[in-house]
Amino acid sequence: MLRLPRSARRDQAPDARRRVGVRRASRLSTSVTVVTAVAMLVTACTGPGGTDHPGETTSPTTNGAAQARAVAALGDVASSKAGAMRLADGLLAPTNRWFSGLVFGAAPQPVFPSPISWQVTDDGFAAGLPTVTATEKTIAGGTTQQVGLDLGATSTLVSDYDSVSVTVEHRDGSTVLGHTVVAEGSPLVTYTAARAGTVTATSPIDGTGDGTGTVTSGGRTWQLVVRDGTIDGDTIDVRSGGSVVLLPVPDGATAAQTARLVAAARPLTGVALDRSASRGKQRTTLTYDFGSGDRGVLVPQPGQGTTGLECTGLHYETVQGPAPVCTGTALRFAVDTVRPSDTLDLSGLSSAERAALVTQVRADASTVDASSYAADSYGGGKDLYRVANLYRLATQLDLSSVADALKTSVVDELDQWFDPAGCGTRTARCFAYDPTLHGLVGQEASFGSDEFNDHHFHYGYVLSAAAVLAADDPALVSRWRTVADLVAVDIASPEATASFPALRVYDPYAQHSWASGFSPFADGNNQESSSEAVSAWNGVALWGAVSGSSSGSSSLRSVGTWLLSNEAASAARDVLDPDLSAFPEFRHRVVSLTWGGKRDHATWFSAAAAAPAGIELIPMPAVAASYVDAGGSAQIRRVLAEAVPDGRYDVQFGDYLLMYRALASRADAATALREARALPDAVVDSANSRSYMLAWIMSRA
Repeated sequence: MLRLPRSARRDQAPDARRRVGVRRASRLSTSVTVVTAVAMLVTACTGPGGTDHPGETTSPTTNGAAQARAVAALGDVASSKAGAMRLADGLLAPTNRWFSGLVFGAAPQPVFPSPISWQVTDDGFAAGLPTVTATEKTIAGGTTQQVGLDLGATSTLVSDYDSVSVTVEHRDGSTVLGHTVVAEGSPLVTYTAARAGTVTATSPIDGTGDGTGTVTSGGRTWQLVVRDGTIDGDTIDVRSGGSVVLLPVPDGATAAQTARLVAAARPLTGVALDRSASRGKQRTTLTYDFGSGDRGVLVPQPGQGTTGLECTGLHYETVQGPAPVCTGTALRFAVDTVRPSDTLDLSGLSSAERAALVTQVRADASTVDASSYAADSYGGGKDLYRVANLYRLATQLDLSSVADALKTSVVDELDQWFDPAGCGTRTARCFAYDPTLHGLVGQEASFGSDEFNDHHFHYGYVLSAAAVLAADDPALVSRWRTVADLVAVDIASPEATASFPALRVYDPYAQHSWASGFSPFADGNNQESSSEAVSAWNGVALWGAVSGSSSGSSSLRSVGTWLLSNEAASAARDVLDPDLSAFPEFRHRVVSLTWGGKRDHATWFSAAAAAPAGIELIPMPAVAASYVDAGGSAQIRRVLAEAVPDGRYDVQFGDYLLMYRALASRADAATALREARALPDAVVDSANSRSYMLAWIMSRA
């Protein structure tokens, strides 16, 4: 079978586009921001019968000792790929964050705390409100330097962070000069002086004498609000603990509207995340700390809503579209609960369809042997997932002997992956721990997974397979739980522990994950395969449901369902059926590569027409039917007209495109079924099988 050639993504330009020392026992950060963000993770799960349960406050140390023992049993990687990090002692390395480029690599990269850009300069920092432009294939809002402060700094490091904000420490040698806080969802830049001194604006200040002023540069006006300091020409004298807050003035703002925003330009210190579930919704609250419950300037993403905010009627242009400019203390949004699932409904199959599917399952199962599984964590995960789905189909079709043989095959493979001592005796099919980056690395590493690229893509396949095989076998749950739980919390821990960060890859403001571990890019972090991210959270939730496992007071099922529901909502809204009305120059129906500072109709690995849509469908788990038909039949047909303009599906991802077509109508499903039966073996993906492809389409015909 044709395996997805992810390595080509990095081979295109390994220095520019390859995406993807804290010791294991290091303490967690004791900063108020991090502890608050962890402690306020309120969780809930949707239980059997659809009952919604209120969550409980989590503790950052619950189960920490047992988890640390389990991690120690794995053994460490031979060497970490982290390199030197610009990170304060005691902080867990922030891989896969929107701001990871500030920490890793030879020099700090620009970052995109939407709606602004922010970057470290030689002696301080610069910020800008990007000008958004579009071409046929790209919507871009790259970094821009409109306003900045010369602090006299010679170096920076990340001194604090939470799920949405980051604090950057500016130093002159070993002397701490001050700290800058930026956060997604707010246009404010807050610099707080650690010692009295003078800073210089990079553009002339038009001061008013009352601690406020404006800077106009690059066609954009920024407001400056100084507390415990004074403006004198282009310099600002700031006392210890004093602050400078920068705010871009929205286009079209009146004097009264600007004054209202200036009044809300308060120093920001951090953001706390709450999550809950009720009445069929997964709810997210991001509470911004502007001091004493004060309201500040907030900017929800387009489509997130403005619950609890006072909005001005003004907008900032972003790569996601016009974003409302509001004041408030928190962003609140909810999405429909997507219930995790790994089972196709075959109850409507005709006797002829059932007989044909039985024949195909037998044929596909006959090809499975010990050589069917790749040794690396991505290829091996996809192979496990494929055979596990074959096993599920065999059980549904009452093929007992076939199911037994398939189960033996997958269990033998998973026994290796979930052996705590596996890496002590072999170099593949096992997990080792990186004590610098605080996470698991599947051995063999692949596609930069040792740099923490794509962990959720890889591990979602493994967890999904484990959930299928252990669903009715408590002995397997008991045997696998120790390592499988570590695999799950590597990508989805609901809390920070001494061994793992909270929610390593997921961004609750963006409502999607970031795939690059170190993010060495001028356009910010990125994610390509929204569908593999959705599949990953489905796997976490399914494993949690089967195992009953939890991290602290939060079940893996609960956090997995919240992640699944939000990532699916984002994939539907921003990727598969995006509102592109603000970008008439963009000529495509799918946005297949999302960056902090741009959106592309492109992939890392192929220029083929089918690739952008196909990478947003793989691997089409049963749960995908709940969201991939966003936009309905008309959108599905528009996407397919671009992906297979000649109507030929004998291309990479042709199998998933046929499964996608089956969602358009019964007539389309019937056509897709005919095409699928004739599809060459070479273009059936390694995570898929002809049996599963046919079963998916038959269940909708």
